[in-house]
Amino acid sequence: MSHHIERFADGSAAFASARLDAWHQLGTVTREAMTGQEVLRLARLGGWNVRKLGLTATELTDEGVTSLAVPDRFATVRTHPVTGELDYLGTVGKDYEIRQNEQQVELLDALVDESGAHFETAGSLRGGTQTFVTMKLPEAMRLAGTDEIDLYLVVLNSHDGSSSFRVVITPVRVVCANTQHMALHTARASHAIRHTKSARIKIAEVRQKLGLMWDYCEAFENEAERMINAELSTNGFREVIDQVWPLENNPSSRTRNNAERRTTALLRLWREADTQQSIRGTRWAGVQAITEYLDHYSPAADTTVRAKRVVTSDAIADRKQRAYELLAL
Repeated sequence: MSHHIERFADGSAAFASARLDAWHQLGTVTREAMTGQEVLRLARLGGWNVRKLGLTATELTDEGVTSLAVPDRFATVRTHPVTGELDYLGTVGKDYEIRQNEQQVELLDALVDESGAHFETAGSLRGGTQTFVTMKLPEAMRLAGTDEIDLYLVVLNSHDGSSSFRVVITPVRVVCANTQHMALHTARASHAIRHTKSARIKIAEVRQKLGLMWDYCEAFENEAERMINAELSTNGFREVIDQVWPLENNPSSRTRNNAERRTTALLRLWREADTQQSIRGTRWAGVQAITEYLDHYSPAADTTVRAKRVVTSDAIADRKQRAYELLAL
C-alpha cells in the first residue's frame, strides 16, 4: 500500500515530524516538537487559501463554443504551496463550508492549555485533498509501572467533500494515509464537524468530547491492568495463537510447517523474551508477545519490508485486535 503523502516537483514532500523519521522517509524531521506555525510551514500546509469556484460545462461544435454554468456545484481549489498556481482539489455542493488547514492548528492550540499536548506530525495526502495534524498528549498511560502507551490527539480534514473535519484520540502516530486509517480504526471516541455553515467549531463541545475520550483512556488502562493481574497458562496462550492464526481444514504440509515455526517463535517470546520479564505468565503478556512477533519477528524479506508492513497492513492490525479481544477480561 502507498503512503499517499503529497510530493512536489522540487523533490520536497508535504510532511513534517518531530524527532522521528517516518517509514516513508519523506518530509522534514525536527529535533523538537513544533509550534502551530512551524508545523504549518514545515509540512507545507500554510497559506493554501482553499476556496470555491463555480463550475462551467463547455461544448465544442461546428458552430463554436457554448458554455453552461453548472448550478449548485463548485470546484474547491487552493494556491499550490510550491508553485503558487491555482490547483484543483475536488468538487462540492453549494452548502459546503471550507475549513482551512490553519483551523486544524487553531483547534489544537485552543485545547493545548487544557491538555498540555504539542505538535508531533502533520501532512497532506492524496494531492492535497486530505490533511492531518497530530499532537502528543502529555501523559502516556503507564500499565502496572511497566508498559507505556502514548496517546495522540489528531485533527483530520478534507477539501474534496470526502470526509468531515474530525478530531480523534488514538494510540497511533499518524504519518501517512495508512496510519490515518489505523488511527480512525483504533479510535474509541471522536468528534466530527460537518463542512456546513451551521456546523460551527465549538471549543467547549470539543473539550466535552475530549473528556469522554479520556474516560475511554482510563477504561482501557483499567482493562489492561486487569489483564496484567490475570494469569494465563502456556496452553491457554497456544489456544489464543490457534484462534489468531486459524488453519483451514486439511492444510498443506507447507502451511502446517509455517504454523509450527510461528508457534515456536511465539512461545519463545512468551517464555524467554526480556520484554516479558515483568509481566510473564499474564494475559497482558500474551497480547504483548503476539504484538512483538508481528512487529519484529514475522517472516519478511528484510527489516525495512517488515517495518513498512506493520504500518500499512490491515491484516496485521486485525490480528493484534483479535488477540486483544481474546485476552481482554
